[in-house]
Parts: sequence; structure tokens; C-alpha cells
Amino acid sequence: MCLHGVTSWGGHFEALAKRLAPGHRVVAPDLLGHGDSPYEPPWQIDDHLASLEATVGSEARLWLGHSFGGRLAFEHAAAHPGDVDRLVLLDPAILLLPEGALFAAENARRERRYASFEEAIDRRYEESQLHAAPRALVESELRGHLVEDGDGWRYRYAQSAVVAAYGEMAADPAPFAAVRIPTLLVLGAESYIPYDHLLDAHRAALGDLLEVVTVPGGHTVLWDALDETAAAIARFLR
Repeated sequence: MCLHGVTSWGGHFEALAKRLAPGHRVVAPDLLGHGDSPYEPPWQIDDHLASLEATVGSEARLWLGHSFGGRLAFEHAAAHPGDVDRLVLLDPAILLLPEGALFAAENARRERRYASFEEAIDRRYEESQLHAAPRALVESELRGHLVEDGDGWRYRYAQSAVVAAYGEMAADPAPFAAVRIPTLLVLGAESYIPYDHLLDAHRAALGDLLEVVTVPGGHTVLWDALDETAAAIARFLR
């Protein structure tokens, strides 16, 4: 089960899924308020989880999430002990500092609309603070997530759902001791999210069950460091 972050969509995991095939079946739904999923509220963590759990029930034994998706995967594992065998967290938004969540929420209130598809791609490098993401990879994914209307190009998500998610990310997570399963934590070396407190909490709760891998680039590790991230996940799944 692969869960994307805010402003993204399930197609973000297509390149990773190709690298994990044929040994794994990858399910990557759109979160509420994103892509092809319903846009109407509520958008709290419990609402996202109820929607996801209705999609796969207890069938998915490994949950993987990026950013807000990492927070959702962590909360699902805490709420359903015994239903998740392994957890992969890609630069997760867990223990997000309130001031960081406020900044991100205020920034998310601005409409993202572009005169052309090419401008949208150019701006994405600045907006997501990308470092080494191949342009062909970003373009290929966003051809399914950007749509053209009468006023230009826009992403397929509700801004209000994104703002609400940042409030959820600032709330206290489930106790780390509630998720005592093998966990892979993949962090971007130049990510804008501070992780010292997250690492301390994870290590104290998990000990040898935690594996930490740092990959080049920033927060969006599946763009800036797809090969390194996919290799770390493949090793973890052996």
C-alpha cells in the first residue's frame, strides 16, 4: 500500500512500482481531496484511513508512505497491530513542528495555476525544492496530474484539503512504541523537514527494528533519488 503526500496523487509511485515488480503487487490510491478520490470533507487523518482501509481492508501487509502519506501509514500500523508486517516511511511528516505546519498551510492557500504545462514543470522545481530530479521523470508523472482548463493548467487536488492536512500533521502522532515492527526510514539529505526529534523517538522505540537510509536530494525522494530509494526499499523487502 503506497500513500502519497499532499498535492500529489497515486501515480507518484508508478516508477517505484515498476522497479518492485513482479514480486510485489502495488496499490497506490489517491487520498481524499486528491486525484480521482472524493473532494468533499471531512479530511481528518481518521477519514483518510477509513477510506484507505475500505479499499484494501487488511490485505496490504506492507504500508509505504511519503510525507503526509508516511504519517497515515504510521497511524494505520498503530491502530491495527498485527495487520502490518513492515513499514516504509519516505521523508515522513511525523512530529511536524507547528511553525512549519503553519508556514506550509499558509503557502498552500495560494492557487497554483500555470500558463502552460512547461511552466508548471519549471515551477515545480522551485515549489518542491527539487535538487536532481530528472525532468523527464517529473514530466511523465505530472502529465497525469496536471489538467488544462480555460484559465491555464492546474493540479488535481482541493486546496482546502491540503490546508486541512497540515493541521493534522502538527497534531501529536500515535505513540512510537505502538508500532514495533521492522521500519525503513528513508530521508532526503537536503530535505527541508527537520528530523532530529523524529529519529530520537524512532530509535528509542524500535532499536534494531529501525533502519535509516539517507539518500541524495530533498524531500521528494522518489524524484530526487529514485534509484537510491528504490534500491533501499528492495533490500528492506528481501
